Amino acid sequence: MDILSLFACFKLLLPNVSVRQLALIAQAILTMTGRISMLGISRWAEKGGSYRTIQRFFATVLPWNEMFSKFFETHLFNPEHEYIVAGDETVVSKSGKQTFGIDRFFSGLKGKVIKGLSFFVVSLVDVSERKSYPILVAQTVNNEVQKPASKSRKKRQPKKPKANPGRPAGSLNRDKTRLKLSPELLRINELLVLLVQLMRGFIKVRYLAMDGHFGHPQAVLMAKANGLELISKLRKDAAIFEKYEGKQNEKGATKKYGERLKYDLLPTRYLQKSERENETITNYYQGRFLHKEFATEINVVIIVKINLKTKKLGHAILFASDAQLGWEKLLDYYSLRFQIEFNFRDAKQHFGLEDFMTTTKVGVENAANLSFLMVLLSAKLVKNGTEKCVGINDLKTRFRGIKYAVLALKRVVKKPEPILMKEIIEEVSRLGSIYQTKTATSSV
Repeated sequence: MDILSLFACFKLLLPNVSVRQLALIAQAILTMTGRISMLGISRWAEKGGSYRTIQRFFATVLPWNEMFSKFFETHLFNPEHEYIVAGDETVVSKSGKQTFGIDRFFSGLKGKVIKGLSFFVVSLVDVSERKSYPILVAQTVNNEVQKPASKSRKKRQPKKPKANPGRPAGSLNRDKTRLKLSPELLRINELLVLLVQLMRGFIKVRYLAMDGHFGHPQAVLMAKANGLELISKLRKDAAIFEKYEGKQNEKGATKKYGERLKYDLLPTRYLQKSERENETITNYYQGRFLHKEFATEINVVIIVKINLKTKKLGHAILFASDAQLGWEKLLDYYSLRFQIEFNFRDAKQHFGLEDFMTTTKVGVENAANLSFLMVLLSAKLVKNGTEKCVGINDLKTRFRGIKYAVLALKRVVKKPEPILMKEIIEEVSRLGSIYQTKTATSSV
């Protein structure tokens, strides 16, 4: 369980002092209980992890992107496995006004807009192991242009006269292949460009899986610009058309769009599989269809569920920009996107993503990236069969038990007397307490 040896891959990226500090902090986080703040880390850290040292570490600018990539390549990458890219946003609640980037963001977990911080994470998902490994973490900071308009109501403007119906004279067709990214997509595009650069030397991925928020043509163009194929989800009421295969008129524009799909009555020629579980029938349809917002045809998989008791019908529409991708792989890749949510859970629950109290830009960046680096480190430690740990709770329990045992053995081996046993109990019981008092015990 020598963390310093695992962090030896950072020696070309960080000074030796920073590597040792990072190892001390990581071991303290895996050992400690309670909220993971700088003060809490300093109470559980070994010699050399004082509060001032922890503060200096959190105030140091670190190359986190290269560190994530190097750690993954050294300890977690398997060249025989297939990987896809997944991206999603996580929101953590924060109060106050001084924290860098604090704003109001929509939290999917709470189902409402909350005050806090937002981070967009790009991960590599191992298709064989079905596990996600965070690689890039970027904070979302809204500038004044992106913020919503003031809450104060504006005076109602007089209604403008209705324009003539139809298309304005002289207007041109909109170029659907033109890449015009929103501020949100610009931030994500920067991460994808960086990801491609970092992966160029050791891994090649083809697919990018994102949730339904990115089920639009600009996200497809952004993915293709970085050599990736997008897998996402369309709205339930998306207007999808079959390709027109009838006779073309001699005059006028060439017809592209055929019949619009009706989700309650889909053609059986697109049916790929039908299965029944209890009172529910699930049908899977796949085809290459047209959407008036997309420049080219898209590979669509429609999942229709029918309840035989209530006769209710529901459906979901997944799509991929790769027209040759099979429906089973498309479905599997999109479901793997959810693995990134487990990274968010572990970072918040075990590694302090919800707990840090730094307010500066560098401090917030270091705290968030440290939480996700701990996700990678724990994945490596759990993956090592020698530790026999099933999950992070077992891993932290084992680290804490070793900490207690080492402290006890340091005393017992040297002076196994009854009075010393009392000192051991007192010292272990004080570990992690807020107010620690020094005792006159002999040093080892």
